Amino acid sequence: MANIAVARAYQASFQARPNTTLAVTGGTLNALGDFVAQTYQNTYGKQPHTGPARYDLDRTLRFFCFGFAISPLIGRWNVFLERHFPLRTSSSGSVSLKALFTRVAADQIVMAPIGLSLFLGSMGVMEGRSIPQIKQKFSDLYAPALITNWQVWPIAQLVNFRFMPLPYRVPFQSTCGVFWTLYLSILNSKEDIKQDRQVEMHKTLAQ
Repeated sequence: MANIAVARAYQASFQARPNTTLAVTGGTLNALGDFVAQTYQNTYGKQPHTGPARYDLDRTLRFFCFGFAISPLIGRWNVFLERHFPLRTSSSGSVSLKALFTRVAADQIVMAPIGLSLFLGSMGVMEGRSIPQIKQKFSDLYAPALITNWQVWPIAQLVNFRFMPLPYRVPFQSTCGVFWTLYLSILNSKEDIKQDRQVEMHKTLAQ
């Protein structure tokens, strides 16, 4: 009963304020992904002799802001795919596999590279990184993250586009994306540590 009530509340909110609903939902699930990532890193990935682990609330807020900003864009992208590649034609009730696979291909060829670029760029800006450091993020992380994306997301999006109603596609994607955010959060964190060490080394050499 509780799940039904939550689903009805979400549906009513989506119908009244679709962009706000998607933004809050995406931001919350993105923050959850970073929370899981930091919990994992502080519990299992902590290096010996580094002192007690500290939770980075600012990092989680950055992930919330990114999810909040990009989720309405993903919602509009889903509407675009729905209109241009309908799964069912008026003449038959069967699902067009061609349209389904075209949706997935378009999503992975167009939106996946754009979304990853927005993630790396926005994280760099919110972290206060310099232009050379943001370029280094792209150089170090973009290709391996995009390849990993293409290995894991097509199956999830096949399920999403085939079975999820339009209002629930971003929440479904964001729920699956908790694990993707876990991956991106750890990847981005390692790059931040690397860049911070480089900055400290340059400061030491300059003294």
